[in-house]
Amino acid sequence: MDKSSTQEKSSPIVVGLDIGTTKICAIVGRRSRNGKIEVLGIGKAESAGVTRGVVSNIDKTVQGIHQAVEVAGSQSNVEIRVVNVGIAGQHIKSLQHRGLITRRDLQSEIGRKDIDKLIEDMYNLVMPPGEEIIHVLPQEFTVDNEPGIKDPIGMAGVRLEANFHIISGQVTAIKNIVKCVNKASLESQELILEPLASSESVLSEEEKEAGVVLVDIGGGTTDVAIFHEGIIRHTAVIPFGGNSVTEDIREGCSVMRNIAEQLKVRFGSALADENKENEIVCVPGLRGREPKEISVKNLAYVIQARMEEIVEHVYYEIKSSGYEKKLIAGIVITGGGAQLKHLRQLVEFVTGLDCRVGYPTEHLAKNEVLPKNTYEELQSPTFATGIGLLIKGIQKMEYMNEAIPAEVKAKPKYDAKTKEGGLLDRLLKKSITFIKDDIKDEDFLK
Repeated sequence: MDKSSTQEKSSPIVVGLDIGTTKICAIVGRRSRNGKIEVLGIGKAESAGVTRGVVSNIDKTVQGIHQAVEVAGSQSNVEIRVVNVGIAGQHIKSLQHRGLITRRDLQSEIGRKDIDKLIEDMYNLVMPPGEEIIHVLPQEFTVDNEPGIKDPIGMAGVRLEANFHIISGQVTAIKNIVKCVNKASLESQELILEPLASSESVLSEEEKEAGVVLVDIGGGTTDVAIFHEGIIRHTAVIPFGGNSVTEDIREGCSVMRNIAEQLKVRFGSALADENKENEIVCVPGLRGREPKEISVKNLAYVIQARMEEIVEHVYYEIKSSGYEKKLIAGIVITGGGAQLKHLRQLVEFVTGLDCRVGYPTEHLAKNEVLPKNTYEELQSPTFATGIGLLIKGIQKMEYMNEAIPAEVKAKPKYDAKTKEGGLLDRLLKKSITFIKDDIKDEDFLK
């Protein structure tokens, strides 16, 4: 009994901050005694300063972050200082690269330090001007010309090689996100690619092993992540999402934007043939004008045209990854857009792959502290990214063996060598232009 209570006390409290196009969401949580994720508080705010996953208005975004963090903090009774922030947007790129190190110490086994050294070397890759590496994800390792090793720790070997999946983004877009977080009196523990976060909350290890495509349909972007044999193989961000559908309804049906959004949520369908000809929705007119009648079938035609385009983009990414024939688990759709009626059937029809809707319920622990309606709301695909950011943050803290006190007051120990937020934050504070070749990490450690 004492042991489990000690474990719960030492479990770090972490905050995931999803700065989306339609909403800003802060989720506070920790790992419970049974290994699941216990959500302590959640705060939401409207996102008026983000367009297609990229910050377009600093002040409005800061205001939204303030609101969301305040609600989450008061609900969980936690003073929030440190957050794990999601990043998305069309500027995200991914590439494959190979790295190797020759070990000098032949007596010792391959350890975590050797893998960290390999990863560290990848962060020193010369990127095109204006681009910054966000994640370096090891894939298969090769030890002394023996390929296909997933975990080389504990093995004996001299020559250690690895294939890496490297994700990069625009320095300006990254800076703007960090600036918004800092202006909201917070610190960014880590920047995490949103499709990676979503995959943590909705995919099982079996699916990742079998081969699966995660499609996170958000308001401004659709994020794609392809896994095979438990390893991430391909990532992409498509600059269309639920807002594109709303805009099409606004123009196609000649209604106001808020009415278009309500029509999409309440009566929308991704397959027009599934709707009856005679179903009509009556929309109130403006300032004493006659109400407007809209056919549900015509509404579905408008939605289907845009959703087909988004799914075609996803299918193109699947084909270009080279894994089209290796995806036994098919496609998992999540995000707010996944709640659209008949979307699963449309995806199966266009791609020919099995499809299911991903809910972030598998990792959630039952929580008596949260109101019942809040706990039920958390199980929606809308919160897949937010819960995923929370899981990623907890994993990072456990990996670093750092425990944040319950008040989340401790500032993160920045390690300039990780270049995943620490170095960037310091650059922003010192107002220095980032030129990789001229600046040494030691300059920021003083």
